[in-house]
Amino acid sequence: MQKNLPQELQNRSFYSFIASLDLGFREPSNLKIKTLILAVLFFWSLFQLWYASPLPFSLNFFILNDTEARSLHLSFAIFLAFLIFPTWKNSKNNTLPIQDLTIGSIGVFCTIYILIFYTDLSNRPGDPIALDLLIGVLGIAILLEASRRSLGSPLMIVAGFFMLYAFAGPFMPDVIAHKGASLSKGMSHYWLSTEGVF
Repeated sequence: MQKNLPQELQNRSFYSFIASLDLGFREPSNLKIKTLILAVLFFWSLFQLWYASPLPFSLNFFILNDTEARSLHLSFAIFLAFLIFPTWKNSKNNTLPIQDLTIGSIGVFCTIYILIFYTDLSNRPGDPIALDLLIGVLGIAILLEASRRSLGSPLMIVAGFFMLYAFAGPFMPDVIAHKGASLSKGMSHYWLSTEGVF
């Protein structure tokens, strides 16, 4: 199959070829960063196998409902997006800036917030406290940035436009105007329940 490729592609490694695509990804030179990425990938795979198997029910251990499993799944995805994809295509891609590690970690906390406070959130549906709103806004912003890095700007722009439409309904032209959503209602829908991201 490699014989069918142009000569310039035959001389490049698969890793280099993938790294040169539109979005590109990090090619870290530090062994600790490579180990961290591989560890996250390994544990995400183990989590998926665990959740899909009958073992949790057989052992009566770490049984998760759909919402809890989705929050863990998204936490792995967000963290990997910040570990693997640099901020911009032309960013230095052989190191992991501390801000990417920090924002990725905040994104993990925002997603597992639903897992940690599942009972509390279930007891006050549609009535979020200030911390819930802060986590929702941060989570949405970090998720939009993770999607921009990994999938490109179009998805982030479209998602941002529709979120803006939900909040700016009263200011829209008459044909598409609506009452609009409050921050509380928007974050309850988008982040703190199963109706939006999860």
